Amino acid sequence: MDDLLSRHTPHNITAERSVLGSMMLDEQCVGEVIALIRADDFYSTVNKSIFETIFSMFSYGKRIDPVTVLEQMREDGSYTEESYDYIRDLMVITPTAANVMEYSQIVKDKSLLRSILEAGNDISSMAVSGEGGAMSILDAAESKVYKLRSGSSMVELEDIKKTMIDVVDIIKEAAKSGTGISGITTGFSDLDRVTMGFNKSELIIIASRPGMGKTSMALNIALHAARKSGKIIVIFSLEMSKEELARRLLSASSYIDGKKLQSGRINDEEWKRLAEAAKQISEAKLKISDNASLTVTEMLAQCRRINDLGLVIIDYMQLMSAATNERGYRGENRVQIIGEISRTMKVMAKELKVPVISLSQMSRESEKRTENKRPQLSDLRESGSIEQDADIVMGLYRDDYYNKESEFPNIAECIVLKNRRGETGTINLRWDPEYTNFSSIDRYHEE
Repeated sequence: MDDLLSRHTPHNITAERSVLGSMMLDEQCVGEVIALIRADDFYSTVNKSIFETIFSMFSYGKRIDPVTVLEQMREDGSYTEESYDYIRDLMVITPTAANVMEYSQIVKDKSLLRSILEAGNDISSMAVSGEGGAMSILDAAESKVYKLRSGSSMVELEDIKKTMIDVVDIIKEAAKSGTGISGITTGFSDLDRVTMGFNKSELIIIASRPGMGKTSMALNIALHAARKSGKIIVIFSLEMSKEELARRLLSASSYIDGKKLQSGRINDEEWKRLAEAAKQISEAKLKISDNASLTVTEMLAQCRRINDLGLVIIDYMQLMSAATNERGYRGENRVQIIGEISRTMKVMAKELKVPVISLSQMSRESEKRTENKRPQLSDLRESGSIEQDADIVMGLYRDDYYNKESEFPNIAECIVLKNRRGETGTINLRWDPEYTNFSSIDRYHEE
């Protein structure tokens, strides 16, 4: 670490001065430079101060040249005895502004190298201290590097022509599907009509109290999407093992009671159905991870390596706080941690350009209500950020869970609480507890 600290800090003063000289020589380039670099990218304090002055003048539409910059420096109090000579020297070493963007890129690169060096020093210090254990330090290190990577690339403005082509392509997909739905379909026709499917870059939350079947709902959607879309569907399970998830898929697909599958007490006819269901599920493009310590950053890293990704499912959000709590959030409350997780999931959906479904626990507030225990947005556990970041929020409710004498046995309500793309409302689904499976009521009657 001492060797690392003793190295010369990356910077290029000549490039910094050439950028400033170019900006005063040709104010037409100022906007382009400001779009690429910021004041903190400058190593020299003097150069940083001059850039801030030019930035302020540009913001207020003032004319930018050596004389006006010096006058502005006098007004804002940054002028010193050396300022006049320094500005004059900048103009001498910059005969033309033609290469200003090359100079700016050098400044940007050196700034990024300094940030990498600083992150490396922090990681080295954490490794030496050993506080929190190796895995938490590794998690924090990856988080720092990810933030550097995401912060180093500026999203460019895009011509409306390109955006229009993308939108027309989406409309063509909807027309081609014959259903009027452009996104990933859920297998529940009424739900698809309300949500228009799950579309690229959307964050979808499926929330409920424990025991309502949100994991089963997610598995139903995953298997249907894998079969119909032809794309790879990824499931990250922080609660159940891969074997338990596979057993649930088998039970739902073969219509064999899950308890029978656990005991192995199935007859010959059921064995045939089981073999056929296993074959069909094996052919689906499903990938599952049951690593309970994964963070969103690690999930994103794994998904980046998958070609033809169609959908990501995370089960479930609150369990991630334990893995995430060592990523520099120690001492902060769970509301802040869950808020950070939900924001990172939305970034994940946008970067991967696929829908991301995250399961979430509802708070106990719904159970305290005597009249209506149906989920509400305010019941989202530990964070209003989930509601803010999500494009679609769905709550699951089964009346017979609370009332054994319910007149609606085995009927589940999928309540669309928020939908940025369209309407909200309630969709009734059939719940088969022995198979832990949801189905559309019309489809159930047909079968």
